[in-house]
Amino acid sequence: MDWLIAAVLGIVQALTEFLPISSSAHVRIAGELMLPGQDPGAFFTAIIQIGTEAAVLVYFWRDIITVIGAWCRSLVGREDRSNPHVRLGWLIILGSIPIGVLGLLFESQIDSVLRSLWITATMLIVFGLVIGVADRVGRRELTLESMNWKQGLAFGCAQALALIPGVSRSGGTIMAGRFMGFTRPEAARYSFLLAIPAVMASGAYGVYKSLTEVAAGEEMVLGWGPTLLATAVSFVLGYVVIVGFLKYVQTRSFAIFVWYRVVLGLVIYALLLTGVLSAS
Repeated sequence: MDWLIAAVLGIVQALTEFLPISSSAHVRIAGELMLPGQDPGAFFTAIIQIGTEAAVLVYFWRDIITVIGAWCRSLVGREDRSNPHVRLGWLIILGSIPIGVLGLLFESQIDSVLRSLWITATMLIVFGLVIGVADRVGRRELTLESMNWKQGLAFGCAQALALIPGVSRSGGTIMAGRFMGFTRPEAARYSFLLAIPAVMASGAYGVYKSLTEVAAGEEMVLGWGPTLLATAVSFVLGYVVIVGFLKYVQTRSFAIFVWYRVVLGLVIYALLLTGVLSAS
């Protein structure tokens, strides 16, 4: 059963990681339903996110190589620092700082109090509505080439909100991008690129913590085998979702995701009140 549960969680992770509906919330809820009274754990979530983020690396490999190459050449004076790719490299570094700092400062709260399903349901609804407002009022004209350091930091702070299950990493960055006037495709593209350092670091830290816990005699809710299976599933299906989502935002609004978040939040409230789900 552990393998089946892991495969399902990998599918859930892949289907929700890149959409503005919070993958951590869905993995948390699915885990609670399939593992009554148990939470798959923040570190399980972090590890399987490596799979979906690997899909980002494969899909955007040309962009990533171009940005890293230009950034590295600028350090030795072989590339003009005004190059948009150089600036984008620095902005991704800047935008990764908030989630890294806050993740370390509030690690214990993230792994405990903030994983309450009451908080998750509330964040799904509240930030769903905020995303809807942002999508409607955004000027829809800016591209990543015009981004400045203040906007880069704002993107980073918005991404840091995803430390709270229910907010959504892509939802937070897309929300910030739309409020600042970036087009839907550009906001979505940047949400993928900005997530790479944070998710990879979080996943590596999750592996380290899990190894430490196992060495100390603690048991993982799902073993390493099922966890690796979930990661592989999330990689393959995640790539498909990236392709579909980027095509979708070319011509469609985020309204469907807003309604989905609100309905899901209300359903979670109902399941909590009826005792089907446990809040903690």
